[in-house]
Amino acid sequence: MTWIERISAALNSDISFSVEDERGLGLIEHRAAAVLIPITNRPEPGVILTQRPGWLRSHAGQVAFPGGKIDEDDTGPISAALREAHEELSIPPDDVTILGVADTYYSGSGYRIEPVIGVIPPDLPLIPNPDEVEDWFEVPLSFLLDPANAVKKCAEWNGRQRAYYDMQWGERRIWGVTAGIVANLARRLA
Repeated sequence: MTWIERISAALNSDISFSVEDERGLGLIEHRAAAVLIPITNRPEPGVILTQRPGWLRSHAGQVAFPGGKIDEDDTGPISAALREAHEELSIPPDDVTILGVADTYYSGSGYRIEPVIGVIPPDLPLIPNPDEVEDWFEVPLSFLLDPANAVKKCAEWNGRQRAYYDMQWGERRIWGVTAGIVANLARRLA
């Protein structure tokens, strides 16, 4: 089975498992958001991630998937994820083959995030929007899906103890929501 077939089958199955997210942080209402998990179509696929600018008001300097709020003009999470990926990295929506939508992630910052899995051509010319993206990089999919690379940690946030995942890939720290979405996907594929 190819990696594309394996992911498609896992996304379309009725597997039930414990979803890691931040619902227990006391928020009542979450705003709808979507991210694109762009997987490069290579023999050894990678995942494109962004580094947010350090001057942003929220999540400054963090590693993230391209994505954001679902707007009124979006027809759903897939169109929102494709729009955001185009705005942030100039990924043409027509160049993305959608495999499906992974498990919803509820963030402590108040978002209900729908992770959209898409395959993009290898070596697609990506142009970061400097208002939203400081840099982008590609991480091997095998690294992200290996549970040994995700360390579960705890920290105090807003007066409460909070658990989160932390992954170190070279000089890049992948943690929080992004690592939580990855952990959920890894569990679904296991």
